[in-house]
Formats: sequence, structure tokens, C-alpha cells
Amino acid sequence: MDPKDRPTRATEAFFGRRRGKTIRPQQAAALESGFQTYRLDLAAAPPAALRTLFAADVSAVQLEIGFGGGEHLLHRATAAPQTGFIGVEPFVNGMAKLMMAVREKPLANLRVHDDDATRLLDWLPPASLDGIDLLYPDPWPKKKHWKRRFVGPVNLDRFAHVLKPGGKFRFASDIDTYVNWTLLHCRAHGAFAWQAQEAADWHRPYDGWPGTRYEAKALREGRRPAYLTFVRT
Repeated sequence: MDPKDRPTRATEAFFGRRRGKTIRPQQAAALESGFQTYRLDLAAAPPAALRTLFAADVSAVQLEIGFGGGEHLLHRATAAPQTGFIGVEPFVNGMAKLMMAVREKPLANLRVHDDDATRLLDWLPPASLDGIDLLYPDPWPKKKHWKRRFVGPVNLDRFAHVLKPGGKFRFASDIDTYVNWTLLHCRAHGAFAWQAQEAADWHRPYDGWPGTRYEAKALREGRRPAYLTFVRT
């Protein structure tokens, strides 16, 4: 697909605030030094092979959109050193937490993007990702805000463009309306096949799932998370 023909959407459409509490000096230092090592430069042309983005010798590349505090991303990147992971998080405090963690324990198979995920998706080469994780995204619960939900026809087009055939899109949420929304949109799109085999599948966490603070909050408040997996056909 020619870049000019790729789907586009307003940059600020899919996420809310960028900052929370004031960044502490040590966090600011971790951000500055960490970005020099891990931050992707989207002003440069994307490489033909994404594995060359990483200091480690990787054989597959995964993307996590909106990694929050980075608990899941750090767990996966540590457990699978031969897989490259790209983490996206525009919320500065979440990115600072991740950069503090990798300052203590560097990861050669990690890169990050601290802006809108759609910019990264439009930068990536076609069929370059083995998987995309969208875990506990902002549900935008009010009907007037549903257009701001990340899952929708335009972004599913982006996913279909950058995922390899057989690549997986994983979606987790504790908000029933967003789970149903995602199922309906993926079915309508046609490029994604839901992988549930039995009724219990979508409430069963992924293999090796470490849990997240968002999930813990949902469970405390009595909401049951759902874990959906779709395969790019």
C-alpha cells in the first residue's frame, strides 16, 4: 500500500491525558537516557526488516499498544529475548516507569514509541509484525465518545496491513460493551478470525499471563476480564 493511501485519523483521537503526577528528577533522567537507546525515530525510513531495529538478534517482532506501567511488556520481553518488542505509550508517567525499569535491567530486544500508535502503524512496513497486543485500552464508555475507541474499521485496516498472515491480535478488557464492540468490529472487518473454541476461552488469561494493575483493579471491583485472540487471515 502506498503511504498516501493508508488510512488516517486525527492524532489525538484515541487517548486522553499525556501527563499525571509531576515527573521526578530521576524519572526525567531515565527518560532522557532511555530514549537515546530505545526510542524509535519515525522521521527515518522504516527498515525493510524490523529485526534490525533491535540490538538483540530477534526472529519475530511484537507490538504492544498502550502498555501503561509496562508490567506486561517487561514480562514478555524478559521471558522471550529472541523476540523483539515495540511498546507504545503516550502517557509520560507510564513511559517514565518503563524507562526506570530498563535502566536497572536493560533489554536489547525492546524499542518504544511515546506518541500516537497510529503514527507508528502507518510507519511500519506491510506484513512486518507477528503480533499486536491491545490490553485494557481506554473504553471511552460514553456513547458520544465511542468513535475514540482504538478498535474500529480504520485501525483494523492498519492492523491488517502490518500483521503477517497468521499473526495474532490480542485484546483484553473488563468492559463488556468494549469486548462486544471488538468482537463485532473484527467479524465485520473480515481479516481477523476469532480463536475461541469453547465458551470459557474468552475468560481464560493468555498463557504466561502475568496480570496487570488494571486487571487487578477490575477484579477488585467485581468486573470479569475477557481475553480475545484473533488471527490475521
